[in-house]
Amino acid sequence: MANGLLDAIKWDNNSLVCAVVQDRLSMRILMVAWMNAEALQRTVATGFAHYYSRSRQKLWMKGEQSGHRQKVYELRLDCDGDAIVLLVDQQGDIACHTGHASCFYRVCQHNDWQITDPVIKSEQEIYPHYSD
Repeated sequence: MANGLLDAIKWDNNSLVCAVVQDRLSMRILMVAWMNAEALQRTVATGFAHYYSRSRQKLWMKGEQSGHRQKVYELRLDCDGDAIVLLVDQQGDIACHTGHASCFYRVCQHNDWQITDPVIKSEQEIYPHYSD
């Protein structure tokens, strides 16, 4: 892996960079996640999105549990080098762990957040082996 890939990124104090995930055809924002160097390298090497979970403190591949993988078609780095956009095909049409197509399913209306998008599949259906 060329050093230029990693050297061009302005990593934050936790060695992470913000990753904005966008559907390559509709251009809808699906989710925002974080990547460390290993996640970025695995994404480039495999063609599937990998991220770093700040809450679980570990690397993960999108869809490793749910099957809702993200095939990456293009990576873009912003002018400051502190954000990456991934253009993806979202497999299974579900990007959000809540079962919505996008993590951005709430819209500000009348001074409150309104859910505007339907749940495609419940969390219990997506993750039958996990319970809260």
